[in-house]
Amino acid sequence: MDTGPDDPCAVVVRGRPRPRGAGHHTIGEAAAFTGLSVHTLRWYERIGLMPQVDRSRTGQRRYTDHDLDWLDFVTRLRLTGMPVADMVRYAELVREGDDTFPERRELLESTRRDVLARIAELRDTLAVLDHKIGFYGAGAATAPPAAPPSSR
Repeated sequence: MDTGPDDPCAVVVRGRPRPRGAGHHTIGEAAAFTGLSVHTLRWYERIGLMPQVDRSRTGQRRYTDHDLDWLDFVTRLRLTGMPVADMVRYAELVREGDDTFPERRELLESTRRDVLARIAELRDTLAVLDHKIGFYGAGAATAPPAAPPSSR
């Protein structure tokens, strides 16, 4: 993956101080910063979601700031509900270079459509909850006789 400062795929995490380490972070620091487990970080590397992580002379992983940015982006993709296979495909496309911009964009646009659909479903669900909360909060003393439990 492009590790340069102009990487258009990097998501710079603002508002969270990076762990100390002068740009090289242990797997424990990376786990603490990202909220991912050490096991998950190793798994991401094994399945190709993470590029090959640099190693110290003793074989310990050394995560760069760019790696932390990538992991933040991957975590956000996961929150969208994007399947891991699509996330791995996206990572492969990034490694293949700029010629893959159209395919990467399509993957992200497809995920965006899915997120918008989920937001609409959640808004509908929120409206139902608000209605029920209003019912129970506004007129509990003057509420109609109890309906069967299945309608509540």
